[in-house]
Amino acid sequence: MNIYLVRHGMDEEGYRGGWSRRGLTDEGLLQSRKLGEFLRDHSETYGIRTLIASDLPRAAETARQIGQKTGLGCVYAQEWREMNNGDLAGMPNPEAEAKYRGLYFNTLEMDSPYPGGETPAHFQERILRALGELCGRIEKGEIEANVLLVTHGGVINILYYALKGQEWTNRAAFYPIDQTAVHTVTKTDEGWKITEENVLPYD
Repeated sequence: MNIYLVRHGMDEEGYRGGWSRRGLTDEGLLQSRKLGEFLRDHSETYGIRTLIASDLPRAAETARQIGQKTGLGCVYAQEWREMNNGDLAGMPNPEAEAKYRGLYFNTLEMDSPYPGGETPAHFQERILRALGELCGRIEKGEIEANVLLVTHGGVINILYYALKGQEWTNRAAFYPIDQTAVHTVTKTDEGWKITEENVLPYD
């Protein structure tokens, strides 16, 4: 049983991300279509039966492109969203610098929220709860494996730390997580483990 983690395609630069409603660039759409074509052409290797995605536009658009190529329907889920950055979501960088000077993800305390958003601790708790529920439902046969999960870089980074048994904070280093690269999580005798990291299969 595998879960394939995928970060969304390239989105618009110059804006704060998080819960931004901005979508993919033309390059991001192309990346998503290429991944979908690859997964379609290698369906026997990946055996994907379930497609799940964050409901934020950049992840949802990536999943739609993949679904159009593979014939998979998608379940869109709020729990797999990026960190909720509240009032800063989608704000142009110059405006964010003027209104919230020095406020970044890694300058927050773990229990301090973005204005109108969530704390890093709550973000981590949300993602780990979603992971536990997903793995449990796969193991019970309630969700058909293998699963392709389209989400965000910050989400996947938390999952790396959790699956490798490492402590995560919002100041922890980021693992390499390229746009539309695939990270494989496999159910082993020792539990769920990352078995392939940051593979861009269609290059």
